[in-house]
Amino acid sequence: MIKRTLYFGNPAYLHLRNDQLVIDFPNDQGMAELTKKNTVPIEDIGVIIFDHKQITFSHSLINALLANNAAIITCDERHHPVGLMLPLDGHTQQSERFKAQIDSSLPLKKQLWAQTVTAKLENQARVLHSWGANADPVWHWAKNVKSGDPDNYEARAAAYYWKHFLPPEYEFFRKRDGNYPNAFLNYGYAIIRAVVARSLVGSGLLPTLGIFHRNKYNAYCLADDIMEPFRPLVDMLVRPLVLQQFPSPTELDPNLKKEFLMLPTVDVLIHGEKSPMMVATTRTAASLARCFLGEDKKVAFPELLF
Repeated sequence: MIKRTLYFGNPAYLHLRNDQLVIDFPNDQGMAELTKKNTVPIEDIGVIIFDHKQITFSHSLINALLANNAAIITCDERHHPVGLMLPLDGHTQQSERFKAQIDSSLPLKKQLWAQTVTAKLENQARVLHSWGANADPVWHWAKNVKSGDPDNYEARAAAYYWKHFLPPEYEFFRKRDGNYPNAFLNYGYAIIRAVVARSLVGSGLLPTLGIFHRNKYNAYCLADDIMEPFRPLVDMLVRPLVLQQFPSPTELDPNLKKEFLMLPTVDVLIHGEKSPMMVATTRTAASLARCFLGEDKKVAFPELLF
């Protein structure tokens, strides 16, 4: 079953009743979808986003969401995601998998990172081709990634890729805190990150302990590693928004955010089968856990569809 992604950008009181999320909007505010039926089964929720200072929620609701492995995202006054809450206990064999992950060798981590970079570059090449750009250099780098990516093909591909993200007249420069449309990209990546982190926890892995990312201030290093091949899904969404509908800087309004909330339902190809992105992240995380346990040698990463 595909889990739902819920977004709340208006004042609301959220609480739990009979294993249902109950939503009360002051003065009948809120999304039409939720005002028609002000309850959502907890088991249907995969990601929930709180984006307003006047949202109140009960402790029992948070407990129920976490018990069902939902990812909870909170946003700041600029409407940028700043917090992510996940369950502490996500798998029946969690301690065994934690130990396997912690004890994993450096050569294994380098091999896993090489697989991650290769999958990311292959998806970037597919996206470039769909944009009408020459994808040959990225395909070449993807085929030549070695253990640990010592040649830094990921960075080379990124420089080439972002150069072709928008036409030259847009003078776009990819930077986390950069100008429009960087905020659009960051918002989409935050949703992907939450979905991946949720899947990692559900597979009994520590999202903090990365295979490549090692920033001591980052609580989700492994999620940042494993989300890399999924990132081009966001780029595919943002580019046409910029080119077709929003030629000048703008904020992410509720209608735009609905577009991003559909990301977990976008179909990708994994193991030769079509699968929604949220389901694919679960398969990716499960295969990564098997690699740490020595039961598999290859992570199942997605292939983007066009």
